[in-house]
Amino acid sequence: MNGIGNWLRQFGMKMRMGLSRFMAGRYGTDRLNMVILCAGLFVSLLSVWSKSVMWDLIFTVLSYGLMIWAICRSLSRNTYKRYQENRKFLQFFDRLKDRKNKYFDCPKCHQMVRVPRGKGKIAITCPKCRERFIRKT
Repeated sequence: MNGIGNWLRQFGMKMRMGLSRFMAGRYGTDRLNMVILCAGLFVSLLSVWSKSVMWDLIFTVLSYGLMIWAICRSLSRNTYKRYQENRKFLQFFDRLKDRKNKYFDCPKCHQMVRVPRGKGKIAITCPKCRERFIRKT
């Protein structure tokens, strides 16, 4: 029995090392991937509960598409692009949660400028290029 235990331990180590070599240089998972996978799971559950054959087919194809997209993002070797996608996703949701401030893009250099809400029309000065523009907050 001890020989089987050693064999299983060695097999597990070989599998772990093989997976580590396979994933080297690949992006892996992030918050955007988790949201895509959860959306795919939710749409898959909708396909189970749908009564219509047409909606069942649509939900099934959509759920497979979302899950394949998440797997492709995880296995991608273009880590910079995946990082930028995740960063923009997180910035978007951070802005949605921020109720005290409003965000504007500078018309000249496209720098993101944060200003407090509820101040009416104000003149905003871009901290990067010193461009002045007027917006309603």
